[in-house]
Amino acid sequence: MALQCGIVGLPNVGKSTLFNCLSNARAQAANFPFCTIEPNVGVITVPDERLTKLVEIDNPKRVVPTTIEIVDIAGLVKGASKGEGLGNKFLANIRNTNAIIHVLRCFENENITHVDGSVDPVRDKGIIDTELQLKDLETIENRIGKCQKQATAGDKLAKRQYDILCQYKEALEQGLSARTVELTPEERKCVADLNLLTDKPVLYVCNVDEASAVSGNAHTEAVRAAIASEHAEMLIVAASAEADIAELETYEERQMFLQDMGLEESGVSRLIKAAYRLLDLQTFFTTGADESRAWTFRRGMKAPETAGIIHTDFERGFIRAEVIKYADYVELGSERACREVGKIGIEGKEYIVEDGDIMHFLFNV
Repeated sequence: MALQCGIVGLPNVGKSTLFNCLSNARAQAANFPFCTIEPNVGVITVPDERLTKLVEIDNPKRVVPTTIEIVDIAGLVKGASKGEGLGNKFLANIRNTNAIIHVLRCFENENITHVDGSVDPVRDKGIIDTELQLKDLETIENRIGKCQKQATAGDKLAKRQYDILCQYKEALEQGLSARTVELTPEERKCVADLNLLTDKPVLYVCNVDEASAVSGNAHTEAVRAAIASEHAEMLIVAASAEADIAELETYEERQMFLQDMGLEESGVSRLIKAAYRLLDLQTFFTTGADESRAWTFRRGMKAPETAGIIHTDFERGFIRAEVIKYADYVELGSERACREVGKIGIEGKEYIVEDGDIMHFLFNV
């Protein structure tokens, strides 16, 4: 579906190391600011134990997991909103993404220079937040005058937009992000074209040393307290250890490494799944002897829309959908067995597809 998460942060916080772990790309991760100028884009496979189970059941000829795109965006610095350090280019790269993964340095290492001289993830978060908020405030102020004139002339839509713009302006001037402004779905549609940077959903990733990978440290606790009012998810990841794990050749070796660290699942795997949730994405499946496949859809989509993800003809000529719940399929072991005991639901155009549904679409064009 070509939805992207952008990885942002100050220089030298571990963004490119993390990106390389995610995508197996090899960005030039030199120890100086602006080590990444053009954003690297990685198409990342989303780990899903459900697809693995379906493959075990159906033994298909082909397996296709679902994916998301991760963009490694160069490090921002103070003044980016005014164009400092190629700031305009970097902010434009963020604007083109659908959600933000904000990496914060939560480790001490005298061999890796911090752009501001000391490790303080809450301060670093504030620097990034301020630059994005200033850019959003500029966007709002550019729009608000025009909107006010139209509203005064009696344009009802402009009046609604002006009221919302004023709410955004008040929040941003108080140092709050646009996402803290509570709007109805209809209100959001009115100003969707603003594409505000601080209105994008955000996931905070605390990059720690290996010793802190399980429980975190004082830095991660400070971040947790700082984001308490944002209702945002926070992950603790040791990027350097993840890089070591990525170099191991076998699944067994990687699992042993994780066990030695006291982890059940790699930070990369947890991050990918969290990014998938951040984009408000879910998965439905098609499965059989020829292919087991995971398909990405936006939460809340109806059956015809999800059919269109497979092929536009499926949506255009949609008749009905046959739906098997994942748990039923795993318990009974085949589509045939589910059909025999009445565990296949026949759903029409208004059916809202649920995460994990196994779908078969009937259509006619």
